[in-house]
Amino acid sequence: MGQEFTPHNDLEQQLLDAQQGRLDSETFMLQLLDHQLFMPVEDEVAEIQGFQRSTKAQPLTLEAEDGTRVLVLFTSPERAKPFLQDYPDYQGGLLSEFSWILDRVGSGIAIAINPGFEVGIDLDTDTVTHLIHLSASRKDKSQTSS
Repeated sequence: MGQEFTPHNDLEQQLLDAQQGRLDSETFMLQLLDHQLFMPVEDEVAEIQGFQRSTKAQPLTLEAEDGTRVLVLFTSPERAKPFLQDYPDYQGGLLSEFSWILDRVGSGIAIAINPGFEVGIDLDTDTVTHLIHLSASRKDKSQTSS
């Protein structure tokens, strides 16, 4: 994108710190679970602007060259705007904790956070599966301690 990346939120600062070696990658991954990410979803043609009738949002997924499905996420709705110009059906979206998203995607999918930006991250299917297990084990621990 050519311009200098200025972090707009804590997640973007942590992502930048991780990429520049100021934050350990395992620490970043643990912190990522608690952050909100923007997940573009397919808009329906609705009579009321911004109102979605369906209860089953279709997130934006692309297919990688090797056939792997890639879920596209962003650190904020503003970061999504340039990328989504090529996907006009995906102008709506959900802001959700990453752990909530992981609970719903299942294994076998990769994730791209901030595609098109230098400050982004691609998580392969193995990493996503690891994060799903990590998120589940954290939930189990919090439920047994309460």
